[in-house]
Amino acid sequence: MDTKKTIKVQAVINAPVEKVWKLWTTPEHITKWNNASDDWHTPRAENDLRAGGKFLYRMEAKDGSFGFDFVGAYDEIKRNELIAYTLDDERKVKVTFTKNNDVETKVVETFEAESTNPLEMQRGGWQAILDNFKKYVEASN
Repeated sequence: MDTKKTIKVQAVINAPVEKVWKLWTTPEHITKWNNASDDWHTPRAENDLRAGGKFLYRMEAKDGSFGFDFVGAYDEIKRNELIAYTLDDERKVKVTFTKNNDVETKVVETFEAESTNPLEMQRGGWQAILDNFKKYVEASN
């Protein structure tokens, strides 16, 4: 029996779903928003966006003190609607994109918690990255 706890984070982004999808999935954009705080960054992103495809986001502290690869494989892709993937540690993640109207998109990420860090810390980190994404999308043309 799988007893992993799931955590959900969400944001409503003032942009059409097509733009939100593009900025979420394109490596040159991922490197610009994929960090939880200003002292971290993603210097490299690879993304093979298809079922069975893999992704790798290199996440590092800007001072070089720590870094890790955020890696997984896609289970299901529905353009402008759903991204489901499994991380290298076997945790499942689902991201839904819901078009509220022509200028607003709701993004919901649901992920299985890991056992190392407290749940609130994990929720806070993922929410901070999603908030950073929202800020990036809304500031871009």
